[in-house]
Amino acid sequence: MASTRTATGKHRRTTKVNVRTGANVVGITTVASGVVAGITGQAFAADTGPSPQQAGLTQAIVIGDGIADQIEAQAQSQETAAEQAAAKAKAEAIARQEAARKAEATAKRAKAEREAKERAAREAERKRLNTFETPITGSYVSTGYQAASGLWSSGSHTGIDFHASSGTSVHSVGMGEIVEAGWGGSYGNNVVIKMNDGTYTQYGHLSSISVSVGQKVTPGQQIGLSGATGNVTGPHLHFEARTSPDYGSDIDPLAYLRSHGVNV
Repeated sequence: MASTRTATGKHRRTTKVNVRTGANVVGITTVASGVVAGITGQAFAADTGPSPQQAGLTQAIVIGDGIADQIEAQAQSQETAAEQAAAKAKAEAIARQEAARKAEATAKRAKAEREAKERAAREAERKRLNTFETPITGSYVSTGYQAASGLWSSGSHTGIDFHASSGTSVHSVGMGEIVEAGWGGSYGNNVVIKMNDGTYTQYGHLSSISVSVGQKVTPGQQIGLSGATGNVTGPHLHFEARTSPDYGSDIDPLAYLRSHGVNV
């Protein structure tokens, strides 16, 4: 029994197993490494013809290279896409920052311009409210202050007369508050205003009155219409400047207006 096993030993199957195993190892190694595949290919090229194991190895080499190229191309494409996406995101972020900066600058300019306009408007209004005007636009003084005549009970004119036909608009010469609005005896329909500087102005012989006591008025605001009510010889406006609302506290109306910048 022992000699029979020895006689058949040269036909052991281990040789065929080793060949197939070697070929499979080479094929696997080729897929994993192009360098090993190149070396193995050169070794097999020295044979006169490919064995079945060599044919399988060649196929494995070709398939391995193709997959590697596809993977590399895909990786490169993904890398390029990622770089492009990053660049786009960065550009969009920069654009947003620039837009925000411009919007902030525009808002600041608009605010500064608005505040400047508001200051200018307030200053203009302040100046307007502190200015004085003539009581009748485009008129002139027809009778001067303290003119002597028997027409006045005091013997002299306590104010000045502005030439005006009946129905001419009469304005407050400055900013103040109405303290009298109604019949004033020889003054006819009259209005007395306490001015912001503490002085008083009077407007007499009006045909109509358009303000009431306690009302605030501004420079140039209409307070009534000129006429010929009271002790008069014809229509005109009697204008007085006073230190109090009462008769007899009169001061020079021309000097008063001129001291407030009115050219009469």
